[in-house]
Formats: sequence, structure tokens, C-alpha cells
Amino acid sequence: MLPRDVLRQIRFLQFRARRAVEDFLGGEYHSVFKGPGIAFEEVREYQPGDDVRNIDWNVTARMGHPFIKRFIEERELTVMLLVDSSASQQFGPGGREKRDVAAELAAILAFSAIGNNDKVGLIAFTDAVERFVPPRKGLRHALRLIRDVLYFQPARRGTSIEHALDYLNRVIRRRCIAFLLSDFMDQGYEKALKHAGRRHDLIAIRISDPKETELPAIGLLELEDAENQRQLTIDTSSPGARRLFSARASERREFLRRLTRAAQTDLIEVSTDGGHLDALIRFFQRRERRLRKT
Repeated sequence: MLPRDVLRQIRFLQFRARRAVEDFLGGEYHSVFKGPGIAFEEVREYQPGDDVRNIDWNVTARMGHPFIKRFIEERELTVMLLVDSSASQQFGPGGREKRDVAAELAAILAFSAIGNNDKVGLIAFTDAVERFVPPRKGLRHALRLIRDVLYFQPARRGTSIEHALDYLNRVIRRRCIAFLLSDFMDQGYEKALKHAGRRHDLIAIRISDPKETELPAIGLLELEDAENQRQLTIDTSSPGARRLFSARASERREFLRRLTRAAQTDLIEVSTDGGHLDALIRFFQRRERRLRKT
């Protein structure tokens, strides 16, 4: 049995996610993600203007006049949500943690997939894969994923994006749409990201908090790394210390931007201060415009 507050949060997320899908993302989701290929549907008589390359010569020889094969797009997709569950996801001094934003985005993406009769699955990871939910269809399954993202208590604190992507490649053999939701506070995952980007339609969603980029001038400030629990004291009254802190944050952000461009992977940047649904909508709009040009 889940605590009442978790059940209320699941229902709240279900409501917000379904509203977002119905009001903003229903058509966009369908238009920007293509099926894995085409599938044979039927054979019918040739009509003027049909592509002669689709003539079924065996049936034509038997019937004495031309028949063609008709194909349709395989619409069914598999969507995988790779959700960072490491300790740094609990950061959010303003009252809204990074994991709350991840949960809402995961809910929206899950309902978008279910609404289009696609399968959706979950990989929750720290520095190891701690939860795998195989992709399935249906409302009950989507609610189960939301529950897992909200309520799952990981055993470990660290982050390994490399392990998560390697696991994705092992368990999902066919090409899928993979949303990687993380703050990307990690190193050494570059090769894995490029490899996964070649095998799957990979979209990186970077979740950050404004306090990770700028320090207030409040004097001595003791910081603790949420993942390795190392502590550091910074004199925030020093302009040089604040500039260095901001510069390091900018370097991490720019590194991820360059990496995703090199890996031909889409990047969505969202923050705990709001606007993450708008960022998701802009991503769908950009992708749709890009597809029209190809």
C-alpha cells in the first residue's frame, strides 16, 4: 500500500500530464516520432499512377493483370524513460526538487506514448540500474511508471549514465525513443551517449536548479556533495569565488551541448524554477520544423 500523500501526488501528476497531452502535445508527439519501418498490408489491383516498383509479379502472373503490394507505416513505437535517481536529484532549495520535475516530465511523456498506443518502459538508475520496468501499453502501466518514479527509493547515491545507456542497449534490441532525464552530474559517459544515439532516437533532458549556477553573497557557506557526501566551505563574499563557481557551471553546460551536438542527440534544458512544459513543447515544435525540411 502506498502512503496517501504519494497517491495524491500520483493523481495530481496524472491530471496535469493528461491535460498537457490533450491541450498541447497530442498531435506534436504523433507527428515528430516515426515508426520503425513499413509493413505489408494487402495486395490490390494496379491503378494508373501507382508506383510500378510495388507490382507483385507472382500475383500478377496468376491473375493475368497487374497487382501491387500496399504498405503502411508501422506506427507502434517503444518509448523508454531513463530517469536519474541519484542523490543529486533531491536538490531543490526552493521547495521543488529536480526529481519532482523529472517525475512530471516522465508522466507527460508516458501519457503521450500511451495515448498514441505506444509502449513505454522505465530504467531508474544511480551508479547502477536499480529498477527496470519493461515497456508495455495501457493506462494502468503508465500509472505504475509514475508511481515508480515518485516512490522508488534507490539503494545507492552515485550516478553512472554510462551504465544506464549500456543497459538500455542490452535490453532494448530494436530502435526505440529514449528520453534520458538527468542533471548530468557525471563523467566518462561520452562514448556510451554517442553509441546509444546511433542505435536509438535519444533525447537528453538536463534538469538543473538556478542555485547550481550562482552563489549568493552571504559569507561563509558550507556545501556538501549529495552523492559522495564530501564537504566544502566557500567564502561567497569573494567575487572571485562566485565567478569561479558560475564559470564551472557554464563549462558543464557547454560541454553537454557540444557532446549532444556531436552525438546528433537532441537536448532539452529545463529548470526547477518552472517552464519545463514550455521547454518540452518548444522541443516538439523545433523537431517538427526540422522534419519538414528533410
